[in-house]
Amino acid sequence: MPRIDELRLIARVARMYYEWEKSQSEIAKQLGLSQATVSRLLSRSKEEGIIRISINLPGGVYTELEETLVKKFGLRDVIVVDSLEDNEKLIQRDLGAATAYFLESAIRPNEVIGISSWSATLLAMVDALHPAPRKPGVKVVQILGGIGNPSAEAHAIRLTSRIAQLVSGEAVYLPVSGVLATEAARDILAADEVAQQAIRLFDQVTTALVGIGSIEPSPLLAQSGNIFAPQEMKLLRKANAVGDILLRFFDQNGDLVDTGLEKRVISMSLDQLRKVSRAIGVAGGSRKYAAILGALRGHWINILVTDHFTATRLANE
Repeated sequence: MPRIDELRLIARVARMYYEWEKSQSEIAKQLGLSQATVSRLLSRSKEEGIIRISINLPGGVYTELEETLVKKFGLRDVIVVDSLEDNEKLIQRDLGAATAYFLESAIRPNEVIGISSWSATLLAMVDALHPAPRKPGVKVVQILGGIGNPSAEAHAIRLTSRIAQLVSGEAVYLPVSGVLATEAARDILAADEVAQQAIRLFDQVTTALVGIGSIEPSPLLAQSGNIFAPQEMKLLRKANAVGDILLRFFDQNGDLVDTGLEKRVISMSLDQLRKVSRAIGVAGGSRKYAAILGALRGHWINILVTDHFTATRLANE
């Protein structure tokens, strides 16, 4: 046991640091100690039980659940968003707001931000995004073909241009359809110089924002025209596909399904996505649960933004 005078000094240093909010250098100067000694005494204050630190989490914050999912699926980070009910539109709004806040704080100079074209949740993110402090060299590139039906195509253009505007970056569009009629058509359009301006940036993307789709296309994707025909969807179901990222389909274990349809898609590949420093998957709701689980098992993303209903199911899986 330390002597009573040592305990008294430990307690005094702890009180000055935690209650009086003095810096370690200020305490060292006032008490005639070295800063290293002050640091050692503060560590001792925890060992002796003089200082006990507890964190009171506010309502709607799910830190423990986030940490559970990070460890369980080997993720870089998880953001679990509070939502009042398991309602797809409400969840899209809440996930969009959380992703916007994350992006605002995460942008660095020379960032290359990849954005998927056909995600209602990412559209909600754009609506919630605030202008970020200007950082040099930022680019925002479409990583999934953005041409489709006129009304839906406007969404894709708005998604990219608005993000670029808010982060004071350069927008790089991918002005081709996400799904082509044939592999040959895909090869011709992908070789076009305008499309290549975006495609060449795929390997340089540092932050990717992607939706995670269920096997049934979302209303926005269906409206865009960038979907496979009914007989082709049957082929995907026969291959046990549960969902997609960037129109690249995978099964419940996260393994890519090989149907030949992927050869007609113009988008970043999932192998490229896996190499991105921050590959952010934004999705939630019961309709997308199997797809989210498959994406995590395949390690196609390293950051997940989801709702607490979905996160709880994932933790208990």
